This record gives sequence, structure tokens and C-alpha cells, in this order.
Amino acid sequence: MTDAAAVLRPATEDDLDAIMALEESSFTSDAWSRDSMQRELASPFCHYLVAVRADGGLAGYAGLLCPAGSSDADIQTIAVDPADRGHGLGRALMTELMAEAGRRRARQIFLEVRADNPVAHGLYRSLGFDDIAVRPNYYQPDGVDAVVMRAELGRPAGRTSA
Repeated sequence: MTDAAAVLRPATEDDLDAIMALEESSFTSDAWSRDSMQRELASPFCHYLVAVRADGGLAGYAGLLCPAGSSDADIQTIAVDPADRGHGLGRALMTELMAEAGRRRARQIFLEVRADNPVAHGLYRSLGFDDIAVRPNYYQPDGVDAVVMRAELGRPAGRTSA
């Protein structure tokens, strides 16, 4: 797949079945419930995107929590189908969520990443996120730590503080 093979668009409730299929296959032990995801998609405080392949299939999704006017934003979730990884789709989803947070006037954006996911951690660092804390045993039932990360919006990507 190339970057041009998937189109990003706002997620709707019609996408819920496809999002949940990818959610449950990506996060087998700690997937969100259907009800939780449905509430996220319907919330005016959230902004969810889907990446749709030319064949209409879901290549990925990502979500942001950022009430308009809030100084802080949170990346809620992101997943890319394994068949579509390695082509910049995760970066495209993250970049668009960061832009949306900026449009909503957030000044900083946070996320948690599993400590055992170096690929995602590296992506977030390359987008300007810095490690700020660790939450021990955050991901259950696996007992995996979460690395809490923060990026200042408007800061050039790839630069980190000393």
C-alpha cells in the first residue's frame, strides 16, 4: 500500500463495526468496549479519523479528546491494520490529530504508549513527543507499563528538549 491508497476522513457511527474489528484484533487483551467507542465517536469533545483503502476497507483509525478551547489534548487511541503498516499511515493519522488539536487551540498534547512497543514510541518521538512519566502496570491484564508522552503544539517535529 502507498500513502495515496488510503484516504483520511472523519469517522462516523457507520464506521463502528470496522473500527471495532480492528480494535479487537489490534488490542486483544485490552480492547475498548463497543459502548465506549460508540460514545467516543458521538462526543463533541472528540475527533476521530478513519483511513479508508481504495477498496473501501478500513486501514486504520485514531482518536483525539480535545474540547474546543482546552489547552490540553489527548490522543485516545490509534491503530493501523498490520497489512497497512510501514507506509506512513500512522504518521498521517497522528499528524492530522495534532493539527486538529491546534485548531481547537490546545497548546500541548498527551498520549500513553505501551513500554513494549518501540515502533510506536519511535514514531511519537519523531513527531515531537517527549517522555514525561511512566505509569507502572497501566495496561491490564498484561501488566505492561505506559510511557506518558507530551508534545508542545507548534514545536517543530523531531526536536526534543534537553
